Amino acid sequence: MPELPEVEVVRRGLQAHVVGRTLADVEVLHPRPVRRHLAGADDFAQRLRGRTVTGAHRRGKFWWLGLDDGDALLGHLGMSGQMLVQPAGVPDERHLRVRFALEPVPGAGPDAAREVRFVDQRMFGGLLVSTGGAVVPPELAHIALDPLDPAFDDAAFARRVRRSESGIKRLLLNQAVVSGVGNIYADEALWRARVHGERRGSRLRVGDVQRVLDGAREVMGSALDQGGTSFDALYVNVNGESGYFDRSLEAYGQEGRPCSRCGTPVRRVSFTNRSSYFCPVCQPPPRARS
Repeated sequence: MPELPEVEVVRRGLQAHVVGRTLADVEVLHPRPVRRHLAGADDFAQRLRGRTVTGAHRRGKFWWLGLDDGDALLGHLGMSGQMLVQPAGVPDERHLRVRFALEPVPGAGPDAAREVRFVDQRMFGGLLVSTGGAVVPPELAHIALDPLDPAFDDAAFARRVRRSESGIKRLLLNQAVVSGVGNIYADEALWRARVHGERRGSRLRVGDVQRVLDGAREVMGSALDQGGTSFDALYVNVNGESGYFDRSLEAYGQEGRPCSRCGTPVRRVSFTNRSSYFCPVCQPPPRARS
């Protein structure tokens, strides 16, 4: 599932190509991606037609486009969602679900006609029109800031972690505690911090928590520079290009390969229907509870 860097790459693409443009038409080709817009697909399209995009924003793994009437087009990519900016004449993608036709730029010629296309093979992603009129859509009010947000409070995060009996990886994945960090970047941040994911928050020192935060910022910043992490063709930016940070992963998906720090084979264990990857020497597991 796309995490913060992948969603931020898409947001930046929308910022570059869509902000300031008017949605001339909206066509919902399959109702499932707009299932959270409770008024239905027709209302979804009607609310967006003729609106001008005023900004492109993100909170954690969600993105939204601000509109000139105070509403917002809110989206989540799910497992395989893509927001593609395409020339209007390009053939439809096989899994095209929603089409947004952009009003042509005056004087740009017929070849400049563009569409934004929401493509989603597995259809776990979704779109809705938020009518809350707030700076942050009310649907996202429960989601915490992410570590790359300038307003993120490191000290408050450390206090919350150290009051918890949960393992630090579970806390990293809790979007009400810190947003945007998924399974891949949690494992990478913990590897960089030399902290095992099962260590309880209450057993961590402030310095341990800060190293985890610094590791998360470092790895997500590096992923952003490389366009995100793509393991297949499902995650792409708005131009259809894949990221290549998967070549730089130190822990996630590296089972059996030598740790680049100490040479010990990276280990994999089951974790909430997924997997965790860690170096058993650099990240010693916590002692069993008595």
